[in-house]
Amino acid sequence: MLQELIEKTVVGMGYELVDFEQAARGLVCVYIDFARQDTDADADPGNITVEDCEKVTHQLLHVLTVENASYERLEVSSPGLDRPLKKFADYVRFAGQEALVKLRLPMPGAAHRKSFQGVLHAPDGDKLKLEFEGNDGLAVLEFTLADVDKARLVPKVDFRSRKA
Repeated sequence: MLQELIEKTVVGMGYELVDFEQAARGLVCVYIDFARQDTDADADPGNITVEDCEKVTHQLLHVLTVENASYERLEVSSPGLDRPLKKFADYVRFAGQEALVKLRLPMPGAAHRKSFQGVLHAPDGDKLKLEFEGNDGLAVLEFTLADVDKARLVPKVDFRSRKA
């Protein structure tokens, strides 16, 4: 109920609910990102700012008070550079980017490994694909969302000066 209420509020404000956690002592953590507009797939809305988090926090505090939701503290933040991949739509959105995928069970065709780092490919039906460096060169891992234990983007950080 609480997650549905938060998701409805966040989506109504034009954001995407990336993740939601209920931690000890009544802490509720909400991770938001900009909702992707399918009509403008090439436009990058940028990163979530402190102002975005503040705006969502104020709205959620109001909604949770009105709905008499049970919580002690609320934290709203961006998903970070190593954004988790939770939904099928995340794999579609971030195709072409590097990700770290940990599967629930080892894959028999991949030397019984569970963790893979590589480049996401566009899904084929319900099959997700990750191209990774195997023992014999590049290989493609096919898996489903149900196979995934955890998946995150690999952060790309450029520390070079912008003045150059």
